[in-house]
Amino acid sequence: MIMNERDLRHAQAVDIAQKMMVAARTAPKGKGVDIVECAVVDGDDAERLAQEMERVSEETGFKFFLRDAGNVRASECVVLVGTREQAQGLNCGHCGFATCEGRSQGVPCAINSVDVGIALGSACATATDHRVDTRVMFSAGLAAQRLGMLGEDVRQVYGIVVSISSKSPFFDRK
Repeated sequence: MIMNERDLRHAQAVDIAQKMMVAARTAPKGKGVDIVECAVVDGDDAERLAQEMERVSEETGFKFFLRDAGNVRASECVVLVGTREQAQGLNCGHCGFATCEGRSQGVPCAINSVDVGIALGSACATATDHRVDTRVMFSAGLAAQRLGMLGEDVRQVYGIVVSISSKSPFFDRK
């Protein structure tokens, strides 16, 4: 049997993306409360994500959403990482309010934000361990959040595009 690397590329990228989700899941969490959600998107759902990014660009005028939509299309898959909203009851003030109960509607708990950041770092470290190219994208995450790809109650979503190619499509971006 001969197995050509080019024929296995997509399956390998998805396998590594699944390992990235494991790393995100097992990353340390503030207060030990696991409210991180993650998923892998590819195929038609990745195209739907790219199209939503284009809609956001039209609405906001932010051209980087168009560039990033092209990067989603150039990737093998996208790992999504976000958090369900849950104040941690520490009254730490990191969100800008003195108490958790005093937070304005829609202001995220800072601990949740840190949890997403740690999960993203763990996922990207796993990608690095497997020598695949990635880029963390706020734009892909916002589009995924608008589409409810991680659930309607999941916020602060980021996307990590994953590529296996001789040159990273995420490096020389216009």
